[in-house]
Parts: sequence; structure tokens; C-alpha cells
Amino acid sequence: MNVHFIAIGGSAMHNLALALHERGDSSITGSDDAIFEPSKSRLSRAGILPELEGWYEEKIHNGLDAVIIGMHAKQDNPELIKAKKMGLKIFSYPEFLFESTKNKTRVVIGGSHGKTSTTSMLLHSLKQSNSNVDYMVGAQLEGYDTMVRLSSDSEWAVFEGDEYLSSPIDLRPKFHLYRANVAILTGMAWDHINVFPTFEKYKIAFIDFLKSMEPGGTLIYNSDDIELKELVLADNSPIRKIPYSIPEYRIDGIKWVWCTPQGDLNLNFIGKHNLSNAEGARWLAQEMGIQAEEFYDAISSFRGADRRLETLGKGRRRSVHLDFAHAPSKVRATVEAYVETFPKTIKIGLLELHTFSSLNPDFISGYHNIMSGMDQSIVFYDPQAVAHKNLPKLEKSTVETSFGKGIKVLTDIDELRIMFDNLPNSCNLLVMSSGNLGGFDIRAYSKKWVS
Repeated sequence: MNVHFIAIGGSAMHNLALALHERGDSSITGSDDAIFEPSKSRLSRAGILPELEGWYEEKIHNGLDAVIIGMHAKQDNPELIKAKKMGLKIFSYPEFLFESTKNKTRVVIGGSHGKTSTTSMLLHSLKQSNSNVDYMVGAQLEGYDTMVRLSSDSEWAVFEGDEYLSSPIDLRPKFHLYRANVAILTGMAWDHINVFPTFEKYKIAFIDFLKSMEPGGTLIYNSDDIELKELVLADNSPIRKIPYSIPEYRIDGIKWVWCTPQGDLNLNFIGKHNLSNAEGARWLAQEMGIQAEEFYDAISSFRGADRRLETLGKGRRRSVHLDFAHAPSKVRATVEAYVETFPKTIKIGLLELHTFSSLNPDFISGYHNIMSGMDQSIVFYDPQAVAHKNLPKLEKSTVETSFGKGIKVLTDIDELRIMFDNLPNSCNLLVMSSGNLGGFDIRAYSKKWVS
């Protein structure tokens, strides 16, 4: 196949391009107006990095078998316009994934939070059992070169299923397009206010996801989420429904222990939300033929996905952890896990507001007292990110009022450096961000700071 990617630099898009290139039966081209790391280096090593940034109509021609468009592109993209005029096959990446796996059993991991962790846990257990599966996951995993695999010989395909829009010309939520045979919903908490202006509209995406599943399929759902449970039980789709909840556990020192029917299991991750994710992954693995004992053995060596309570630095008296948490439900779960794990030490929480929703005054009230339990709570946002998203100016006072008493708000990278220099000599720092802290290199600084 000859495949062209419009907006090849995106996280999912560049991984799909790499997967098709590595499969060896496709010729890949692409375009983007800005490509950042790590996409840039990975595409370069594969020899498919565009020579020049920008959009070029001449890249669209009759020899293309497919054009795949990413969300970063706009409807007036010149390459897209030409592809439409020529009548070429145009896919969003979830649409292309479905077309590539429509003869396989598709497992979809959906939910407002925990999707990447649950998918990662499932893939880890499948890899330990030498299972042959196709997959797509939204974070870099240890032991994997690319985060998309499409093969000709696997019977299963495992997809992390996002409720966000599929492409600029396909406004369906991504996870609808996969038509799941087996699925999990890990939770439901309002997000993506730019697409779903009310919680009721957000819920419709999940209602329609159940309707999109293949008849006779299996849905596993988090019954600890009351609103999700009510939604699932009200659904009359012809599917089997299996509830799960947080399993029994205890904490020894700072070590989390899963109390399983096979005995106590020491874990390399923390938090009730991650135990819930692991229990959901166990049910999925069982649907795929992995027995409980085999799953428990595999999960004991799972160390987490990139930016999911990842340890950036650990010294004698200081430690730094990085988490992708950004929406209120994700921040709350991560903070609760941190507080429960480090009850006797000073805990500092730093949250970056970066997404469209988190920088929107109509949504930000959902963060009230969200960092309760931290000894010091800091919120950072970059005013340039607000302007880039065409949002109204966000005042510090609005953030302070929304988050509640005791919050400290920073808007400048120099303020971040000063903050780090003045933290206690003995403490644990939790950084939560889906952005880049205004360009502040937290990974490099953490190694220096903990020592």
C-alpha cells in the first residue's frame, strides 16, 4: 500500500506510520506543520520524516491507496482538500485501525480515566504469556518499540479507546469506530468541554459506545462509578455485562499489596485507582484466555506506563514522581494515591493546567479542593497556552478561587525554578501535567534536585 499521513507528527499518528513502515508492505509519506520530539527522532530513524515542515499538495496523487488524517489538521488543509477532490480514500486513524482489524476480535479499553494504564497492564500480561496480538496504546511502554502493531496473523486486536473526536472531518468519538467485541469502561467523568459542553452530552458518547459494540459482545465496567453503573444498567444492547470494583489490598510501608485469592501480591505501582485498573485488566485478560494465576504472576512485574506515577528521581530525602493527570477525576485519584502512600512525609503537589477544559473558566470550578491532603499545593499554567487555544485571559485570582484556600498559582518558568529551589530539604514532589511546564525540563531538573 501507498499511504500518506496528514499530520504525521501526532502521538498516535506517528506510531501508526511506524507500524505500517515496519510491517514492510507499505510505502509511507507524511506532512505536518510542526513535528516535536520524540516523534521527530523516531520518524527520522525510520527514514519517513518529512524533509520539510508544512503542507504540500504535490504529495497527494493518484498512486495513493489511502490518506490518513490526524486531529491536528484542519478542514481547510490543502492536502485534505486535494485528496477529497481526487476521490481518494480518506481515513481517521481509528477508522483505519478498524479496517485493518475488522476480521479480528477487537478489545477496546474506554473510560474517562485509566485507559492507558489498563491497556498497558493488559498488554504486559499478554506479552508475558507470549500472546500474539495487534494493539494501539497511548503511551510509551517498556519493551515496546512502537505503540501500534498491525499484523496479518494475530486473532486479537487491543485498542485504547478515546471518546474524543476522530478527525476534523469525522466528528464521531474515536471509540465508536472500533465496534468492540470485548470492552471495558473504567469510569465516566466530564471532560473535553470544547466538544461536550455539558455532562449530559458527554454521557451520550458512552451510551452510544454501548450501542456500537458487536451484538453478543462482552462489556466489563467499573461498578464503583455510580453514574457509569446506572448508565450501563439502563442500556438494553444485546451484550453481556460484567461489573468489577477495587479489590482487597493493604499497604506495607510504602509498598502496595494486592490481596488475591492466590495470596498476597507485592506491586510496583500505587493507588486504589491503579488497583481498579489492574482488576479490570484481569477480567479482560480472562476474556482473552489468560487465567487469573497467570495474570497475577505477570502484573507483579508491571512498573507502569510512561508518565503514570513515574519515578523521575529518588534520593535519600527527596523524590519526584510525574503523572499525566489533568482532568479533575484523574488529579483526585492520583493525589489520593500519593497521600495514602506517603502519610508521614511532606508532600508537595504541582499541577499544570494545559488542556482546553482545564484552562476554561466554565470548567475550572471542578478542581475545588482537588489537592486536599497535600502539605503544599501549586498550580502552574502558561498564559501563552491560553492564548494559543483562543481562550479568554485566565486570571490568577480565578484559579485561586476555583481551587480553594492554600493554593499557590505560578504562570512563569522562572517562578517554577524559584519554587523548586525553595522546597524543603526532605519531601516528596508529585508533578501532574499533560503539557511541558512551559518548557521547563522537569526530567533533567529532578535528577539534580533529589541529590
